[in-house]
Amino acid sequence: MHEKEVKSILSSQNGMNIYRGCTHGCIYCDARSTCYQMKHRFEDIEVKSNAVELLEQSLKKKRKKCMIGTGAMSDPYMHCEKTLQNTRKCLEVIDKYGFGLAIQTKSDMILRDLDLLKSINEKAKCVVQMTLTTYNEDLCKIIEPNVCTTKRRGEVLNIMRDAGIPTIVWFTPLLPFINDTEENVRGIVEYCKEAKVYGILTFGMGVTLRDGDRQYFYKQLDKYFPGMKERYIRTFGNAYEVPSPNNDKLMAILKEECDKNNIVCDANELFKYMHEFEEKKHIEQISMF
Repeated sequence: MHEKEVKSILSSQNGMNIYRGCTHGCIYCDARSTCYQMKHRFEDIEVKSNAVELLEQSLKKKRKKCMIGTGAMSDPYMHCEKTLQNTRKCLEVIDKYGFGLAIQTKSDMILRDLDLLKSINEKAKCVVQMTLTTYNEDLCKIIEPNVCTTKRRGEVLNIMRDAGIPTIVWFTPLLPFINDTEENVRGIVEYCKEAKVYGILTFGMGVTLRDGDRQYFYKQLDKYFPGMKERYIRTFGNAYEVPSPNNDKLMAILKEECDKNNIVCDANELFKYMHEFEEKKHIEQISMF
């Protein structure tokens, strides 16, 4: 872990990454790709030491409230957050200034900040996004080894449901010949149904691989799934998009289940929802007259 002062924290779309790199160890992680020009070892987490101050400066200057997003490139609840609490400090700033939040994680550490998530959601809108990829617990421990398993993430979603906080599940990626099965899709959907999630976000059944990411992924395949690397190379070559041969069947099952259970599965609609700011107290005041 090392610290670095940065010049800005919010992107043009009001997204932020408080850390750079990750310690969850997911074998498929796209953030390892060389195109992101990370100059340090992936597990040597870069801590943006002035992130909280920069966020407060940015929110003070904004004329219009909006949703603030985090977790797209690096999980805000990786292991160092337990001590540093930079994510919590950023949530305190977001809550203080009445902005909305769309936060994505695989970690149950988010429950530590449930008080802030509830407070943000009372004033504006807080959308908690959990990544679920693998229903089988033993397989999940191989694919996503250093973070809580899918069963625990399902429990987190249930807690958010009971707190009145809307949730979206990122059902991605699915790894061809590994977890691209009907059993896996139906298992993940069961977690989503129980938690009454707002939506399930997927970009098709498959995974993306590029330089940096591909090498690490293949190394893990050799370690845990002997012969699978060669199967990938024979089937997909060096393609960036690696679709499951079962894509059409699995997507049909997912869409049918979402339609039956009033779960939104249209990606455009879900991204629109996560970007739309809602000022709840203002709406309540208007309705009183």
